[in-house]
Parts: sequence; structure tokens; C-alpha cells
Amino acid sequence: MAVRWIAPEFGGPEVLTLVETEVRSPAAGEVTIDVRAAGVNPADYKHLAAARGSDRSLPLGVGYEVAGVISAIGPDTTIASGGGLVGDAVVAFRISGGYASQVTVPARDVFAKPDALDFPAAANLLLAGTTAAEALHVTKVAAGETVLVHGASGAVGVSVVQQARLVGARVVGTASEHNFALLRGFGAEPVGYGPGLVERMRAIAPHGVAAAIDTVGTDEALDATRELLVDVSRAVTIVGTDRNRAAGITAIAGALPASAAFRDAARARVLAMAADGRLVVPIARTFPLDEARAALELVRTGHPGGKVALVP
Repeated sequence: MAVRWIAPEFGGPEVLTLVETEVRSPAAGEVTIDVRAAGVNPADYKHLAAARGSDRSLPLGVGYEVAGVISAIGPDTTIASGGGLVGDAVVAFRISGGYASQVTVPARDVFAKPDALDFPAAANLLLAGTTAAEALHVTKVAAGETVLVHGASGAVGVSVVQQARLVGARVVGTASEHNFALLRGFGAEPVGYGPGLVERMRAIAPHGVAAAIDTVGTDEALDATRELLVDVSRAVTIVGTDRNRAAGITAIAGALPASAAFRDAARARVLAMAADGRLVVPIARTFPLDEARAALELVRTGHPGGKVALVP
């Protein structure tokens, strides 16, 4: 018997309930995975927060990405990266109900796990990594350009920094001072939040910035972007506030069809970067599966210090 977390009602992490469940055998085009780690993301508590449409019937499953081992595979079925045998280590994204000890999911969302990543890191690679890839795609960041990343020490920010450096861009990232060393380790130039941000940015990048990527959605981030960026079409946010919309800042989100299509297509490329060591996932902490509420509360603080994983 497997276990999984469900939300019988909308709310915060406190509504989550751990239940026993029978995991059905995979049909053609499906794979059953024994979960070794489940990624914990801000999108998870946003998913719990409120009804957003007719497709959000209760109870809700929670968790968009996992890493684990194939325990069963449907007839005539191949995973997205090719092949697929019982015992293979894999990652799966975008799925539903990943906070579980076992899941049956579409094979099109399952890929071989990069050997370079352990299970907690692999379970946290693709949501942040494909979001970062889309942000760089939308802003058209190119070699030799300077890009400003708001919230560069967060999960998406760290992936943006690494991927931007891979294309040859210079990255200046906002962060708290205690995260400066982290950003420098990934090749970014850190700048502190708070009053005087625009002046500090102009001192660091006197010739301006070509693009801006906002992962925090604060008024400060928007105001700095508008002050420093000549072409607002090269700004993007993952937090679609009313002020961002009024300013004409492009918002991206996994629920948007264009974003979903791009991120699905980007999964193999992000996995390849991780496989050869060009993209790493800093893990702050792992929690036992039965402590999912505590894990989600830590992520909800906005300062987990890295990625968080549930380990069945």
C-alpha cells in the first residue's frame, strides 16, 4: 500500500492529509515510479490556496516533480528520453500528486535521471530549470549582455544565473548579503536589496542592463527594472502582479499554455545541462515524506536557503 498527501479542501499546508492509497498498474503509455524524492516548490502551496477553475476538483494531489525508480511500465511503452526498464532511475515532470511514495504517471513526462544528481537534487531540477530557461528565452539574453536577476539566490534565480552564464551573459543578481557568496560561486555579481538599489546597479553596470528577470514580484524589483531597462519588452516576471501588468512586463507561468509548451519542450535540454555538470541544484534540506506540511511551510517563508525535498 502506498501513501500520498492530498488536500480535501483549499487552504495552506495545514489542510494536507496523508492517506493510504492503491496505486493502479500502468496502462500503455504509463509508468509506475517508486518515489525516492519529491520536489517542494512555491507552486505547490499556490496550488492549494484557492479554486482557480472547473478542473480543480477536490481532493487535490500535490507535487509537480519527483525522482525515483521505475517499478512497472505499461505495455509497448517508452519513456520520453527513450527506453525505460524496471529498476531504471528516472525523473518525472510535469505530473500531479508527487507528494507520494509511489505514482503512476504518463511516460511522456518521465526521463532518465542524470547520474550527476542525487534523487533530492533531481527531484528539484525541472520546475525551476525550465522556468529559468523560459525567462531567458523570452528576454532573448545573449552572449556579452548584462542581465539583472531580481531574487537571484532563490531556486529559479540560481538556475537563471547558471543558464545565463552558459550562454556567455554577465549576470548581476539581487540578494541578501548572506547569499552573496552563493551567487559569486555561480559566477554572478551580487547587489543588495533595499534603498539605493538603482544607484548601486548603475555603479556596477554603468553601461546599463540589456534584460531583467524578476523572480520576486516586489515593487522594488519593478521600479528598478523600469529605471534601468531601456526596452521593457526585455523584462519578464514569474509573479504577475497588477503593477507588473500595468507596466507592460511580460509574465510567464506554468498554467499559461505558451509557458507550459515551452517548458515541456525544454525538459530534455535542462536535463542534458545537469547530466554533464553544467547545471547544479543546491539542496537546503530534506524532510521525511510524513513531514510534508513542515517542508511546505519552510518553502512558504521565501527563505529556505536552497531547494527542499521530501524523501519517502
